[in-house]
Amino acid sequence: MGSATNVDATAVNTIAWLSAAETTIMVPVYQRQYRWDIGGCEQLLGDIRAVADADDRQMHFIGSILSTVDGDHAEGELVLIDGQQRLTTLMLLIAALHHAVLDRDPALARELQQVLVSASDPHRTKLRPHREWAAVFESVVLDRRAPDDLTRESRFDDNYAFFRSQVAPDEVPAIWRGIQKLEHVSITLGAGANAQQIFESLNSTGEPLRDHELIHNFVLMGLSHAEQSAIEDEFWLPIERATGEQIGGFWRHFLIMMTGREVTVAGERGVYDAFRHRFPRLDLATLRTAAAEWRAYAEVYRILLDPPASEDEEVSRQLAYVNTFGRGMYPLVMRAYRDYEEGDLDRAGLIEVLEHVQALLLRREIVGLSNERLVARLCRARAEGPDALTHAISRIMPSDERVRVALKYSDLPHAAYVLSRLSGVRGLTGLDVEHVFPLAPSDDWSGDGVRAWSELSDDEQNSHRALAQSLGNLALLEEDLAIRAFGASYPGKRGLYARSGIPATRELAASTAWGTGSIAARTAALTADLLAVWRRPATILIDDDGLTPVLDAKRRRGWPPGWDREFEYVEYRGEHWEVHDVKYLFNRVFHRLWADSRADAVAFSGRNGGPIFPARAWNGQWDALDDDHFLYMGWDSKYMLTAVQGVLEEAGLAREVFLKYSYIGAAM
Repeated sequence: MGSATNVDATAVNTIAWLSAAETTIMVPVYQRQYRWDIGGCEQLLGDIRAVADADDRQMHFIGSILSTVDGDHAEGELVLIDGQQRLTTLMLLIAALHHAVLDRDPALARELQQVLVSASDPHRTKLRPHREWAAVFESVVLDRRAPDDLTRESRFDDNYAFFRSQVAPDEVPAIWRGIQKLEHVSITLGAGANAQQIFESLNSTGEPLRDHELIHNFVLMGLSHAEQSAIEDEFWLPIERATGEQIGGFWRHFLIMMTGREVTVAGERGVYDAFRHRFPRLDLATLRTAAAEWRAYAEVYRILLDPPASEDEEVSRQLAYVNTFGRGMYPLVMRAYRDYEEGDLDRAGLIEVLEHVQALLLRREIVGLSNERLVARLCRARAEGPDALTHAISRIMPSDERVRVALKYSDLPHAAYVLSRLSGVRGLTGLDVEHVFPLAPSDDWSGDGVRAWSELSDDEQNSHRALAQSLGNLALLEEDLAIRAFGASYPGKRGLYARSGIPATRELAASTAWGTGSIAARTAALTADLLAVWRRPATILIDDDGLTPVLDAKRRRGWPPGWDREFEYVEYRGEHWEVHDVKYLFNRVFHRLWADSRADAVAFSGRNGGPIFPARAWNGQWDALDDDHFLYMGWDSKYMLTAVQGVLEEAGLAREVFLKYSYIGAAM
């Protein structure tokens, strides 16, 4: 067997590799800038903590590091081709550890310094970013920033500060133990190797793993083969059979239901990350208990996807009605149905929840409101009890008056569904939605048998067109009759309507003419029926559609364009705050809680490693809460918003804080 002559690949201990006296790594100019954010740092730190707690045989593989020896650089200096983001982040973590114990544990500090500092030049770091950022990186790692750097913003500063805040000095030995268990494959290229081709091969290995595949791997990894087989057969395969191609949606909806928080999927591994946050450690006993619950909810999900699978005919019909609006409310419906199965909710209670969900979604669509990002807040309310859920639904459900006004002129959404329920029809097989005034009338169409369409003025024609898809102009009609009625003038349709088996459609035959007045009158009559079928729960809460609860606010990485005008205003416990961005909201909330609920702010910060500290422990952006406590202001926007949400939950005030997004914020 031949061996490669231009590629040397060796499995190595990452810290032993970095600590070697001869190791110096240069990031070439063509490499992209350092981009890891706090989310990546959280993942790395979590992995290191997990392996630190494991037995000595367990290591953690961080992938491959690709480099080459370039004759243009100093002897022994490696030019990094792939692995910059991981190595840079690891160096920032080690620098944070080094500075935390520098005055407490000199021996440990010397070990850490060997990884960071060049053996030949103590004023140079072993890892050298390309020249545009080298000075910034060195100033962070070597802790020699100038006064002008205190307000500087860079990913190096932010991530270093995150690690300083998350690792207390007493924890440094444990984190260092975990770091020493990191391993990678060191790939060094010879002069004849094509670096770009190898880089592309390493980073183009097919479809990335989807969220549910990552969850599957995470659940089974670390178990013995026998344990993996048992969990697979008893739990995972039943979950896959129940959810089929919708398994990804199942996990997302399950996690929204369990956490009461939105789970994003676009651009991030949001579902997998939410799963790991919910289930950070799964020993076999814990896994079996959790997996039994997953399997039970997967069976519920199967019924939601296929309502006839429900044994109760009326419940099945209501689930099918809910599916008219898509699957956005599945987290709430899953919980309600599971409660029904377990006897915690009776049949009438389940049907009431399903009716309220339909009324909420239909009314909001009628008045032109989005139904996105509603379900998490309703799941939170459901956890507090049936009354809390009813109040939460009522708060965001448009009032009768708003619906009545919208129905006069707006197109009717989900017309077949609405008309079938108004008409008492149990199924739509063999039925069509009939437009009494047609969408595209011919020139000789007439509503009264006297005046043809071509004889109407432009204003009269436009008035008819504006109402063509409104409630009063629509009816259900049997397919054979609908074919004959298509495009016909109203006098010719009356006889067909009279033959319909649907009472509401037969009533149309009583009118002698059809025009805008007839449509308006029928809309008014049917609106009363619609408001009774899709009724709003009787509460005293206002119709509050324009505000977003702070726990449902969108968390965005970095500072995207327009961030400083993201909100129109903030409502804080009934107060109106002129707060337009996340950074100001973060600052104001912590200052307010420092005055009103200091113990909660301190408890939250202590459990989460910040953002309140007893001193300005490192360079960066700070704000004084008092003479002895300081608020670190250097996080990215997602971390700041997460901290705002968390501390308000800690203080029990999250339900009383709302955001009004600006036009810019809604479009971001």
